[in-house]
Amino acid sequence: MEFFDNHKKLFRTALGLFVGLTIVVAIMPAINNQDNNEPLPGYEPLSQEAYLGKKSFIANGCVACHTQQVRNVDMDNIWGSRPGIPADYAGISRTDFWRNTATLMGTERTGPDLTNIGSRQPSLAWNLLHLYQPRAVVEKSIMPAYPWLFEVKNELGEKDVEVVVPDAYRKGISGRIVATQEALLLVAYLQSLKQTPLPDGKLPMEFLYKKKEIPVVVNGNNANLPDGKLLYTNNCMSCHQANGEGLKGAFPSLKGSPIVLGDDLELFVNIIMLGYDARPEYAVMNAVGTDNNLTPEEVTAIINHEKTSWGNNAKTVTPEEVKKIMDFIKLTSNK
Repeated sequence: MEFFDNHKKLFRTALGLFVGLTIVVAIMPAINNQDNNEPLPGYEPLSQEAYLGKKSFIANGCVACHTQQVRNVDMDNIWGSRPGIPADYAGISRTDFWRNTATLMGTERTGPDLTNIGSRQPSLAWNLLHLYQPRAVVEKSIMPAYPWLFEVKNELGEKDVEVVVPDAYRKGISGRIVATQEALLLVAYLQSLKQTPLPDGKLPMEFLYKKKEIPVVVNGNNANLPDGKLLYTNNCMSCHQANGEGLKGAFPSLKGSPIVLGDDLELFVNIIMLGYDARPEYAVMNAVGTDNNLTPEEVTAIINHEKTSWGNNAKTVTPEEVKKIMDFIKLTSNK
């Protein structure tokens, strides 16, 4: 009992246990991780703009609703091309001296995972509109709007980036909606979030509990294609919407589109693989097919879905036709 009556012994014992547990539970595993993990060869550190955007991401509470971790279960397959590995986080350093908040892996998915959002949604116009008013691009979104990251001006300056907002969300606003520097930095951080490709010859970990894929046959075509509707949802719907009607003044409609309904397949494939900026009244379309490494079969499935949805009734195409054009694009781009 003398031990429990001696406050010095109690204090020293408690302090020793605390220090010992800290070394065993925190410090030693951290040293082990540091010694046994390093960034992948193609890893790109955050730029200064992306670093400042990360601080804004934390300050605006984005970390509360978004994770940055692709688990090895098949339901996470939509968030990245492969499950996350320790090397994905090895190059991330402390935010500053006082705050760790390094990996921002998160614990909750009130919103989608952002591990690979820079590849899934690289469009500057889409990201800015999404920050200004999420429901303008995702009708049922529960994400709060961030209007304080924008300002209204009567005239655009030389370096101002205007955000094209649909009329339904411009009530009471007569000027031009312009992104502040903080909004641009936050988007720079989001665009930097991309999974680093594994070195050549290295196979990614398999996703577990995969669902059995059911091939889709289009208009009697014997070629088995992946699910075009699902591919459209994952790669195109955020801009062109579920009904294919796009957003007026921001993203063009695919419903009744002469490009979708037309016979110029080369133009159609080029738009998907290389992007499109031929219509000044709309935002620039990114190279979705290249950014997301879509295969000829996947591109074919998307095209056929667009050609046969929302009242469209155009002739479908085959993977062989699409592959021929994609091979030519790769050939010319490598010269």
